[in-house]
Amino acid sequence: MDRIDSMHVFVRVVERRSFIRAAEDLELPASTVTDTIKRLETRLGVRLLQRTTRQVRVTLDGEAYYRSCLSILAELEEAESAFRGSKPRGPLRVDVNGPQARSFIVPALPGFFEQYPDVQLFLSETDRYVDLVREGIDCVLRAGEPQDSGLVGRRIAVLREATVASAAYVERFGLPRSWDELAGHRMVGFHSSATGGVLPLEFIVDGVCRTASPTVALTVNAADTYRNAAFAGLGIIQVPRYAVERSLADGTLIEILPDTPPSPTPVYVLYPQSRQLNLRVRVFIDWVAQLYAEQTA
Repeated sequence: MDRIDSMHVFVRVVERRSFIRAAEDLELPASTVTDTIKRLETRLGVRLLQRTTRQVRVTLDGEAYYRSCLSILAELEEAESAFRGSKPRGPLRVDVNGPQARSFIVPALPGFFEQYPDVQLFLSETDRYVDLVREGIDCVLRAGEPQDSGLVGRRIAVLREATVASAAYVERFGLPRSWDELAGHRMVGFHSSATGGVLPLEFIVDGVCRTASPTVALTVNAADTYRNAAFAGLGIIQVPRYAVERSLADGTLIEILPDTPPSPTPVYVLYPQSRQLNLRVRVFIDWVAQLYAEQTA
């Protein structure tokens, strides 16, 4: 294994904090990864990693070498891409919101692969906090303002929100005339991993955000379950309008207080500020930004 390959292996071990996980990502035998790191440390004459039975930690020398490797590998990829027509290749790991993946990203992927046939894309779906470096994720798509100062964000869309309930719910409880008449109503609670609590309903009234918290009989933490609970008549929910557009059109769901909608939700692509973006990540971010611009215009 040459020096460049050794750098790739070392970087992946540092980011995954595991020889086994790095080997899986690189599709190499675990013994090859272990031997590569040993030879690298011998050649450099320093200890790069501290190994324990539970995890792998980078030393101070290892941290300095890791930063150098990132810079060298990024420059190498830039140089090589210029000679192969700037076509990205290799694995790309992206974590996304499930409903957005199914509504926006997956239907458009044939066009992405037509442009970039040599990229191998892995999509994971979570709404929880993701440690991008430790979990080997290149970038994530998240709704809402970024909370992690260790990530760089690019806003790619602003999604309109709607307050809705099922026709059966409206028949039973009626339609409120204003946001402050929700005391006798019910809402489906959505538990936020960011706040650790149930999100209130919010309404923009004369440019001011007002909140209400009707009775909660059911609390969920998944977007699909949240929406299905509304279909079942279990209460009022607030969701991006794209997710309920058809149901509003056919009358399955009814919009509540349309004149005072929730504040729109921004969508960001986030990636670690410590990591230089390779060509695969850059073209994906540009592609998904254009996709959302077309779909949400």
